[in-house]
Amino acid sequence: IEDHPGVGKTALVRALARSIDASYARIQCTSDLLPADVVGTNVFNQREGRFEFRPGPVFANLVLVDEINRAPPKTQSGLLECMQERHVTVDAATHELARPFAVLATQNPVEYAGTYPLPENQLDRFMVRVSLGYPSASREVEMLTDHAGGDRVLALEPVASVSDILAAQDAAIRVHTSQRLLRYVVSVLERVREDPRVEFGASPRAGLMLVKAAKARAALEGRDHVLPDDVQELVPSVLSHRLLLAPAAVDIARIDVLHDALDGVPAL
Repeated sequence: IEDHPGVGKTALVRALARSIDASYARIQCTSDLLPADVVGTNVFNQREGRFEFRPGPVFANLVLVDEINRAPPKTQSGLLECMQERHVTVDAATHELARPFAVLATQNPVEYAGTYPLPENQLDRFMVRVSLGYPSASREVEMLTDHAGGDRVLALEPVASVSDILAAQDAAIRVHTSQRLLRYVVSVLERVREDPRVEFGASPRAGLMLVKAAKARAALEGRDHVLPDDVQELVPSVLSHRLLLAPAAVDIARIDVLHDALDGVPAL
């Protein structure tokens, strides 16, 4: 979730965490945050005369990495293994993470002081990037009124359990994608990669993430199959953060490149 400070990025994740009856951990990123602060470390137990693994916050079901681009690159890279492999390796020992497991990160735009831009390989690990934007005047008045009595997030109660989330994930996996639909996804990806304004296009992992997101959207819409509309709706949020534009295209918005790609590929 990338946006300016104060628009509700952290509040959104906190609300999601309180709505699910699962373990939750928050990592507040600072310039002195160490990889061991994230994944955990081995601590010597003097009573038993041996080292014991003390897990870090990534062992929760839902992990908020707040202001991720304020953490130094070495610590950012510590998230890569757990986000992709769903396990952590410390001193040659592998520790499995919880199920379900999700990382939600917030960051301020890169022009803010004290930030470290995320490398392309880490950006590629995130399924989507979204921005909240500023609320309308009427919504902002409503927000001020609602929060007059305190933090409303604290009043939220869980509406789903871990088993509910696992069942929803399983249902999304079973959503059907036809071969024609998959060829359509690949055609959109190829169109983006071939655009002369793009220096580095969407990776094959991006295609996997786009199909997974489209399946989830179809399931939420009550369908057992994916439509081109699902893909088209999700292309901007799934692909935009994965594109690296050519130096000559500095004045071009990534979203324009993606819209041109969608316009150039016939739907099914």
